[in-house]
Amino acid sequence: MAKQSKKQQRKQQATGATPAIVALEKAGTAFSVHAYEHDPAAASYGEEAAEALGVDAGRVFKTLVADVDGTLTVAVVPVAGSLDLKALAAAVGGKRAAMADPAAAERTTGYVRGGISPLGQRKRLPTALDASAHSHATICVSAGRRGLEVELSPGDLALLTGAVVAPIARGLD
Repeated sequence: MAKQSKKQQRKQQATGATPAIVALEKAGTAFSVHAYEHDPAAASYGEEAAEALGVDAGRVFKTLVADVDGTLTVAVVPVAGSLDLKALAAAVGGKRAAMADPAAAERTTGYVRGGISPLGQRKRLPTALDASAHSHATICVSAGRRGLEVELSPGDLALLTGAVVAPIARGLD
């Protein structure tokens, strides 16, 4: 993400737009924003989003950050399943993957856990999107803040993030 002027930052804060929403607007991508009241006691951010929005958990995708052979990598998978680390490593041409240190994920993306968006990150990271996304016309991903989701086409998400599309989730029905 390019550096913003102080004026742009003030405008962004005034409108409540997150870097993810700004990135979508700048790209001219069709999307919609869905807000809900985040419950700090929720066990799972993604499941909370699906339930609060009344959207099938297969259409709500969580953004996870993994370490693949020493490179932080974003994995976008349905909240209805879990990340297959071996499949992620293979999808991005790596050998080993492990979940990244949460502090490193927050520092690198510019977002807090539960609000990490695959869009508008501080530093663009290699990204993999689970292939199941393409079975839906639209999917929901974090808009960059807990309690805020953006809905867009999986093709647009893949294009904007430069994502590799591959079967990286497991436990899907």
